[in-house]
Amino acid sequence: MDMGRESRWDKDAMTVEIVFALVTAAVLGAAVFAVAFGVAVVVGLGEPAGNGLLTTGGVAGFVAAVWRVVRVLHRFDAQRRSGT
Repeated sequence: MDMGRESRWDKDAMTVEIVFALVTAAVLGAAVFAVAFGVAVVVGLGEPAGNGLLTTGGVAGFVAAVWRVVRVLHRFDAQRRSGT
């Protein structure tokens, strides 16, 4: 196998993995934010506490999404390097 070039199959697999990572990250981030939003609505928090909870939920959702992308792509790279 020529280690200097990637085959079309490898490029397609990486594209699929990137799209999978981004879609699942968006779903996870939205779910985390939705939990924070649901808590704010159900509890009926006032203006400052509600805004703080929504901000915290947004940041937590963003962190969860970034974590998901990094985890999926790192796992894919490890599998690709091991040859399985």
